[in-house]
Amino acid sequence: MNVELPAPPKGYDPLADEDPYEFQKLIGFQITGWAQGYSRVELDLTAKHGNRYGLPHGGVHAALIDTAAGFCGSFCPYPGRKRLAMTLSLTINYLGQVKGTRLIAEGRVTGGGRKSFFSAVELKDDLGNPVANAIATMRWRGNGGDPMGDPE
Repeated sequence: MNVELPAPPKGYDPLADEDPYEFQKLIGFQITGWAQGYSRVELDLTAKHGNRYGLPHGGVHAALIDTAAGFCGSFCPYPGRKRLAMTLSLTINYLGQVKGTRLIAEGRVTGGGRKSFFSAVELKDDLGNPVANAIATMRWRGNGGDPMGDPE
């Protein structure tokens, strides 16, 4: 049974209502794209993101990938409402070294059901070099499986 949802308000941008959270501020990434089934997370690399060799730490990669995996399934175009997700499983394949100065993770929903969804994420640098890819199993929190989400 398909239930027709109310149309979201014209011109409403859920990303503009999404305040940076503490971990996001700590790492320094930004959510730069967000739509139904899609997310884009970007990070300008600095020395603080490096491992002992001065390369971006794999944990930084994982944080961007995990964020993109959750956000792509959590879009909610209704003011005062949110969809939240948590990670059940995340498999990352590291493909190559970062050569640029910015990391870009793009997540896409690939399937799912009433309480969970699956996403695929590609991580590249700003020069287009593939850095990692991942698949994730995510579970919506609260009533997040409902496109109307939960009241904030």
